[in-house]
Amino acid sequence: MAEFEIGGMTFRGGKMMIVLTALSTLGGSSWAAFEFYKDYMDMKEIVANIDVGAIEARNNVIETKLDEAIEYTRDIKSGLRDDIISIEKQADRVEDQVRASEEKVRVMIDKANERFETKRDSLKADTDRDMKELEERLEAKLQRALDNPLSD
Repeated sequence: MAEFEIGGMTFRGGKMMIVLTALSTLGGSSWAAFEFYKDYMDMKEIVANIDVGAIEARNNVIETKLDEAIEYTRDIKSGLRDDIISIEKQADRVEDQVRASEEKVRVMIDKANERFETKRDSLKADTDRDMKELEERLEAKLQRALDNPLSD
């Protein structure tokens, strides 16, 4: 069986495997700690190089633009509200005009119907009167012809 000696201690078999495992774990942990430290130092340098003033200036510009956009949006909203109110007033005015026009047209139609009926009644009366006169004249002529057949 293999054995080795370190610092006056002799290791064989299972103990030898435990020592090798412990040494490899210690070496791996040391390497991981070194890499972590190296990344930490790189990150520290990156953070140290950040220009806080530039970021703050950029944030101020963005904030100003947001305030302007909010104000512009409020102006648009106010303008749209005024436009809608104006359109509603115009629509109400047009509805009133349409109602007034409808009423005028109804009155005109009613008057035209009355005139038509009056005219029709007048024409009927005239026609009836003319027919009656014609009938009377024809009866009179017929009666004269019957009374004196040789006269005409």
